[in-house]
Amino acid sequence: MKIALAQLNYHIGNFSSNTAKIIAAIEKAKTQQAEIIVFSELAIGGYPAKDLLHNASFLYHCQEAITKIANACHDILCIIGAPIPNTDPEGKKLYNAAVCLENGKVTHMSKKGLLPTYDVFDEYRYFEPNRNFECFTYKNTKIALTVCEDLWDDDEGNNSYVGDPMIELRQENPDLLINIAASPFSYTHFQNRVAVLQSHVTKAKCPLIYVNQVGAHMDIIFDGRSLAFDQNGNICCELKKFEEDFQVVEYSNHTILSDAVPIIVADQEIALIHDALLLGLRDYFYKSGFKKAVLGLSGGLDSALVAALACEALGSENVLAILLPSIYSSDHSIQDALDLVKNTKCKHQIIPIKDVAQAFESTLAPLFEGLQADITEENIQARTRSTLLMAISNKLGYIVLNTSNKSEAAVGYGTLYGDMAGSISVIGDVYKSKAYELARYINRNGEIIPVNTIEKAPSAELRPDQKDSDSLPPYDLLDQVLFQYIEKEQSKEQIVALGFDETLVQRIVKLVNNAEFKRFQAPPILRVSPKAFGSGRSMPLVAFYA
Repeated sequence: MKIALAQLNYHIGNFSSNTAKIIAAIEKAKTQQAEIIVFSELAIGGYPAKDLLHNASFLYHCQEAITKIANACHDILCIIGAPIPNTDPEGKKLYNAAVCLENGKVTHMSKKGLLPTYDVFDEYRYFEPNRNFECFTYKNTKIALTVCEDLWDDDEGNNSYVGDPMIELRQENPDLLINIAASPFSYTHFQNRVAVLQSHVTKAKCPLIYVNQVGAHMDIIFDGRSLAFDQNGNICCELKKFEEDFQVVEYSNHTILSDAVPIIVADQEIALIHDALLLGLRDYFYKSGFKKAVLGLSGGLDSALVAALACEALGSENVLAILLPSIYSSDHSIQDALDLVKNTKCKHQIIPIKDVAQAFESTLAPLFEGLQADITEENIQARTRSTLLMAISNKLGYIVLNTSNKSEAAVGYGTLYGDMAGSISVIGDVYKSKAYELARYINRNGEIIPVNTIEKAPSAELRPDQKDSDSLPPYDLLDQVLFQYIEKEQSKEQIVALGFDETLVQRIVKLVNNAEFKRFQAPPILRVSPKAFGSGRSMPLVAFYA
């Protein structure tokens, strides 16, 4: 029996496009004599649809799409994820289900039982958990069909579910496991994903088909990398990462056979981050209907990174770099910015901010009389730049890209309504030390980001001879502590026990906690780590942190 794995990039709420794409994949599967085609979790409607799942019109279109797709499913079984009404008056109104479509109708449904609420997930807000699990038979093959988390009971300890759907399903001795998923990307996730899936193959003693979503939806990025395992847990088919893909495998004699060559080379972490950011940026613009991006280009590492990524994702002809030198901007920074423009071939303009910033200071002079210059004047420069960038955005239709990195966002080293402004934060989940690695990776085939930009000491250049190290610990040390506190969720005491200086840890943790109000107002961040600021890390805005 041939089984098609259809890994597609869906657009939330775009039913005409999504349905056409799904039906096209079904027709392709038929031409290759596939008897089953498998799509990802909540493919119908898109994931995560969030509060659209409370919208009656959205749900009507979901049911309408199911009908259209079912009518295309003759001589083939389609397994696809969809929100399904709960007909029981008790409980929530929807199930998250894997729906089987054949010969114009729904022939089976497997409803999701384990509804994650950790990190970026909030499924219990919308769905009723299923409590009864059973296999179904198709062409003499007993199939255990599950939805994402129902196969993740032995993940990283994130969950504390009472039940385990796979225990019930294994008791029926299935011949084949199929799991449909919408498993978000992080640069640490894939190997763990493989280990979890392999463990279920071992326990069930049968092969497994896993189809994951691909694409980006604002902050959340899906890497695809759908998989097929034989009965021994060996990967016999791996679909592409960060791209749509389609493969057909053969299920025969309780195993999986495939002509596809499995990918066995471990990916560089930095290469994964690079590719994920490109997909996140590209999909954010395409799915929002935007085409052109603008950013402030300072000559520093972060803005250079964002400019290079934007040019690669959107095309350099769609990127406008604005150089906004102040009286403190060094000649080498301006030259570095111009060198990057030359290397990327993006458009650019130079708009000195000296007169504008001085106009603000002159206007405020009567109120500030007798007071020493301080961070106020530095922030005026940052906000001047933001005002100019937003004016260009309004007038010319360019979307402003935020260029702050995760280290800065963590400790509040940024100006509200200044350098923290923007529609999307491109590298807000990339620590500064990782940003250097990313810059070198971008330069792997030749200089894109000027070498001087990478090698010089980082500076905001908002006062004479300013360096980031004036206010912050060295980034390689700072980022280690931040990783333990944010990604690992370790306490101060636990971090100190790892060998870090207690005074340093206390200082860094205080900076992170005190900056929560800034991050609350920051743009959405493309998520590439296990714990990003935004929907995956919910902290009280007004609280006392010990």
